[in-house]
Amino acid sequence: MRVVVPASSANLGPAFDCGGLALDVCDEYVAMVSDDAGVLIEVSGEGASDVPLDATHLVARSMALSFAAMDVQPPGFVLRCENRIPHGRGMGSSAAAIIGGLVLGRAMVIDGPAVLTDDDLLQLALRMESHPDNIAAALYGGLNFSWLSEAGSAGTVKLDVHPEIVPVLAIPGDAVPTSKARTALPAQVDFADASFNIARAALLVHALTRDPGHLLEATRDRMHQEARRTMYSASLELVERLRAESIPAVISGAGPTVLALPRPLDAERLQALADPTWRIVECAVAHAGAREVPIDPTHL
Repeated sequence: MRVVVPASSANLGPAFDCGGLALDVCDEYVAMVSDDAGVLIEVSGEGASDVPLDATHLVARSMALSFAAMDVQPPGFVLRCENRIPHGRGMGSSAAAIIGGLVLGRAMVIDGPAVLTDDDLLQLALRMESHPDNIAAALYGGLNFSWLSEAGSAGTVKLDVHPEIVPVLAIPGDAVPTSKARTALPAQVDFADASFNIARAALLVHALTRDPGHLLEATRDRMHQEARRTMYSASLELVERLRAESIPAVISGAGPTVLALPRPLDAERLQALADPTWRIVECAVAHAGAREVPIDPTHL
């Protein structure tokens, strides 16, 4: 079976831990059942030299979680990962691996989708990633706003993105692990800052779906980006340069990638404003989330 799963950008400025936008930069995973016990893993592309090649690999762990949820266990399997989502850059690489593995495991079981719904997969993914913004976007695609119930389960709504929304990414060479980035966040926030972000997050829904003309105001943040400045100072400086030119720009997820949601901006102009060593990627919104696709014979 073969699964494609998109990258995602979380937070989108003020919508901390709840807003997520799927990006058309996709990892591909191919797996086949083996009569030999254990897991054989091959990885190419982003992060290939940095990930484990055994059962502790994040995609393999996610597959094992889905198998356990369906009460099945193959003797073993071969997994091939073609990674295009940069690791540690705030583009949802771990969420893609988790959701991709869950969808892949489900696809390998007869009647798997009847046993595990998409909502079941969302709840399973929450066991591996504690907040639902990236995992919801990776699973469903498009624009998602997500929440956790008081009981700890995840909910999400998927919204149609305005056709003028064209993400452009400026990706630095250095990574910032999400776990490290979260340590910089304050335990408490000022009431005025919280109120400020709530208002912008509400406006963000309208701006991304109905009227992109409000994006510059709707993407303002007072809760998390400044708190992490020491971890990605060059990224935040680029955000400030872009915003000074009336271009909506934010830190993507936990950073350090910069996400611009341009109207007048193109990749060439962003490259001129960014560090020349940074990678600039102009991409579409991924309207579809993780999905099974036909097998490409070259993968076999």
